[in-house]
Amino acid sequence: MSMRRSTTTRRAMAAVGMTAALAFALAGCGDDGGEKPGNEGSSAPSAPASPSAEDKGESQQQDTAAGDNVDPDVKLAEIRGQNGVVMVINQVQRDSGGFVTVQAEVKNGGEKPANPAQWAGSESVIVRQNLSSVGGATLVDKLGKKRYYVLRDTDGRCLCTTKIAPLQPGDSTAVFMQFPAPPSTTTEVDFSVPTFATASLKISG
Repeated sequence: MSMRRSTTTRRAMAAVGMTAALAFALAGCGDDGGEKPGNEGSSAPSAPASPSAEDKGESQQQDTAAGDNVDPDVKLAEIRGQNGVVMVINQVQRDSGGFVTVQAEVKNGGEKPANPAQWAGSESVIVRQNLSSVGGATLVDKLGKKRYYVLRDTDGRCLCTTKIAPLQPGDSTAVFMQFPAPPSTTTEVDFSVPTFATASLKISG
């Protein structure tokens, strides 16, 4: 069952905390050697934290796709994970705000439940603040020799899908990840998520 809906809270966080997010993004960009971002909070300016679900009286539920007008039938790439799990990339969009948003759908075609906790990667801040997320995703600009990490706010919350429920066999869920945009001359990047294969994606927009 596909669970695609807009996440207004994340959109608000992207708009209000854009300056802080970009500062963290730049701190998180390393060379193509694969270095992980360091202590981003030590050099970035402080900014008001976005309101949490608890502050707004919202229930703790899955945080799914960010964007509207995403056609789930569009298949730009398909990357395989473990035990029959597949991620289908629906959109890789550059926007005027200096972001690249990747929209995708994860499908469990295997016979066992899929654990999304592994997709957050191993970076302690991402894992701690973004349980069961796709916060471990990266883009690599091979031309510019830079690696881009998922944007996050000053509290370490990523601009990506979080709180993903375990996928039972046959289930699917929509996910999104937002990155700082590579230079306009870069039209193709390598995209990867922990436990999945790497795919080459063309950026539109």
